[in-house]
Amino acid sequence: MTGLIEGIEKFDSPGKGRGLRVTKAFKVGELLFSSPPYSYVLSVEERGNYCEFCFTRKEGLARCGKCKKAFYCNAKCQKGDWAMHKLECSAMNAFGENWCPSDTTRLVARILAKKKMMKERCVSEKMLLIEELQSHLEDEDNEKKERTDTDIAALHRFYPKHLELPDHKDLLTLYSQVACNGFTIEDDELSHIGTAVYPDVALINHSCLPSVIVTYNGTSAEVRAVQDMKPGDEVLISYIDLLYPTDDRNNRLRECYYFTCDCLECKTKSKDKAKLKICKQRDPVEPHVVDNMIRYARNSVREFRALKLAPPSELLDMCEQSLEKMGAVFDDSNVYMLHMIYQAMGVCIYMQDADGAIRYGEKILKPYSKLYPPYSLNVSSMYLKMGRIYINMDRNSEGTSALKKAMAIMEVAHGKNHPFLKDLRKEIGQK
Repeated sequence: MTGLIEGIEKFDSPGKGRGLRVTKAFKVGELLFSSPPYSYVLSVEERGNYCEFCFTRKEGLARCGKCKKAFYCNAKCQKGDWAMHKLECSAMNAFGENWCPSDTTRLVARILAKKKMMKERCVSEKMLLIEELQSHLEDEDNEKKERTDTDIAALHRFYPKHLELPDHKDLLTLYSQVACNGFTIEDDELSHIGTAVYPDVALINHSCLPSVIVTYNGTSAEVRAVQDMKPGDEVLISYIDLLYPTDDRNNRLRECYYFTCDCLECKTKSKDKAKLKICKQRDPVEPHVVDNMIRYARNSVREFRALKLAPPSELLDMCEQSLEKMGAVFDDSNVYMLHMIYQAMGVCIYMQDADGAIRYGEKILKPYSKLYPPYSLNVSSMYLKMGRIYINMDRNSEGTSALKKAMAIMEVAHGKNHPFLKDLRKEIGQK
């Protein structure tokens, strides 16, 4: 069964290690391959919104009679999930409010249970076995190691003895493999639904000029071309948010994945000037003033992240303050301005302030379309959010127009027959 994905082969990518390349041509929007997860878990926050087994979103899911915490479409889904759910069902009852393993720990427990059950290769391991996933244990700093130790303590505390946990060193390796190779399953607006491991998809290397995009259909990952590909081309996805300038992207890649990208965009930095746009002023701005403002902006981004749990009105004040300060030097389309405007929009949505959300959102759409690569989910999700808010405010023509722009991107990224698109057509049709 190894190596059998039609039109795709494993190869040694110069300077990158293992990778995938195509052996035949693929057009934009064409599916290269689809992969079920080796293991996956629904995020605790989404319980009750999605079926734990198939990740279908619907009203009126049936809850597990024992723990009353897990929800399913029907008895078939519940039965399908039992091998994994039983790892948690009685513990959730026993610990009650104190049951709090991280999603990573929950995924690790499921991987260990699955390894024990599986006697041969799984369908998600056509090209790569779960054991062969890259780990970066030797590169991790003490802070990451301490977080993993906390996770491992939770694994011992919350999971049954019959799970037969491997020794500490092997667990550290597995946690590192999950950290570097785990995928976040997201909905059409890029909200986090769950976490999963797809060994074959994990073979795909990173580029800031990706040739493919990964989307999710239920729990399966689908890989589609976002550029026309010819035989011999490497399959490349982006591991990170591509909005930011080259230095920021590479800091992020080093921090999370322990490498620096040398794609054409990272070599030429061709979009950096537009991303760091300075506002028009009579006198040219001194370079040190720009550098200081970039430092301030990066700091604000970090601070905002640390304050996520503060009261919404406080967060909004912080956004406004930093926008005012940055606005003295940066253009509205500068990515650090856009970052804060996006955060402010999120706070408004949370506070159900539609006018505020629209006011911020309208500043984002145009620059996003310019600064992201074509067929970006960051752009389609923004159009969806805006479209849905407009429609809720009875601004139907603006709403429909935004939803149609989202649809044009999603037809390529998700494929025309994806459930998201069927729902979106209905949404547009009703208006």
